[in-house]
Amino acid sequence: MTTDQAFHHTPVLLQAAMDYLAPRPGGIYVDCTLGAGGHTQAILERGGTVIGLDRDPDAVAAAGERLSAYRDRVTIVQARFSRLGEVVGELGFVKVDGCLWDLGLSSYQVDSPGRGFAYQTDGPLDMRMGKEGKTAADLLAELDEQELKRVLWEYGEERWAARIAAFIVAARERHPITTTGQLVEIIRDAIPAAARRRGGHPARRTFQALRIAVNDELRELRVSLAAARPLLAPGGRLVAISYHSLEDRIVKTAFLDMVSGGEFDLLTKKPVAPQPEEIQANPRSRSARLRAVEKA
Repeated sequence: MTTDQAFHHTPVLLQAAMDYLAPRPGGIYVDCTLGAGGHTQAILERGGTVIGLDRDPDAVAAAGERLSAYRDRVTIVQARFSRLGEVVGELGFVKVDGCLWDLGLSSYQVDSPGRGFAYQTDGPLDMRMGKEGKTAADLLAELDEQELKRVLWEYGEERWAARIAAFIVAARERHPITTTGQLVEIIRDAIPAAARRRGGHPARRTFQALRIAVNDELRELRVSLAAARPLLAPGGRLVAISYHSLEDRIVKTAFLDMVSGGEFDLLTKKPVAPQPEEIQANPRSRSARLRAVEKA
């Protein structure tokens, strides 16, 4: 099996993303979340040149295989998207015609137990987008109860944050918490039975919170959006696809700030959501929301 076959992902809101990004032959575009390369391939098929960024080395390898036929028009860089401005400058570009962010996890990341993102399967409690820095297991071992509560509340909007944090601290005193299965059981014990029956999987919000904390995702997004602002050529567009309210709020605030400054026009008065047929074909697209602006 090739790396590309292993790293599978169905691009979300692909047609809408292309409609709003409006790639053209000869245009320069940055795919800030390259993943398996689905969105980038669509840009390349429309004649654009792409700089693809991803902090995950597995994604970089897979996209390199998938996009090999376009190697004269695509440059793939393993980097956090907060380094957007730095990378574009190092490659010798002054302006670009568009930037795209698809902020969701890839299917490969979710479906690979060894990555630690999934609460449905047991695996090491990792959750790192790249292979550097502290893991989710490290955070659970090091953070005190109040800081754990803060992380779960702020990044997961978890109403049972205090109970879950207390149960985690009690559990780690008995033995280290090193697997996703251990954490899921702790969360199930912490959340009252009646509450567990509502709102999807009881571990969903805790896993989201830990993933955001491990990868510093919200700060990364703010920095990346700010870096893109001065890079756009007139008529250039920024398109962002978010998957939860924290991401969407950051994107919405950044785009409205750009519009209020008079530099940009808002292209999406309301966020664009997937059509029912896309949700049926790819249930993970259900929460996706797309926003876009254009440089005046």
